Amino acid sequence: MMKPHRKRRLTFVLLITLGMGASIGLGLYAMKTNINLFYSPKDIKEQMAPTNVLIRLGGLVVEGSVHRDADSLKVSFDLTDNAEDITVIYDGILPDLFREGQGIVTMGKLQADGTFVASEVLAKHDENYMSPEVAAAIKEAEAAAKGRTDS
Repeated sequence: MMKPHRKRRLTFVLLITLGMGASIGLGLYAMKTNINLFYSPKDIKEQMAPTNVLIRLGGLVVEGSVHRDADSLKVSFDLTDNAEDITVIYDGILPDLFREGQGIVTMGKLQADGTFVASEVLAKHDENYMSPEVAAAIKEAEAAAKGRTDS
């Protein structure tokens, strides 16, 4: 037979353990729904990115690809990682630092037709900076392209 004070202590420890487990589980669930994974244009062309899920897409704005709608804030442009291009559609005010040939990161949803509808566009903050994800994706795409030309 267990003594009453040991029974209370065991109950207290079990409740604390259960409460911490529930807290950790809820925290992990909340983080799962708020994580925005990064994809490059090559990843999207290889169908590695999910459709209609909030993701981040990064690359360089293709020279001559920016087209603005005369009657609205809608703009479309192509992003490249020097291996593949993806068309991005954005309805809003672009950052002041947005321009062709520049590295940017967009947040939005990939559509079933392969276009990317951005809800946010982020441009680099100075001339020397490029997002680490964008730089890595471009470097990887260039290495893959070099490997194809060497063989």
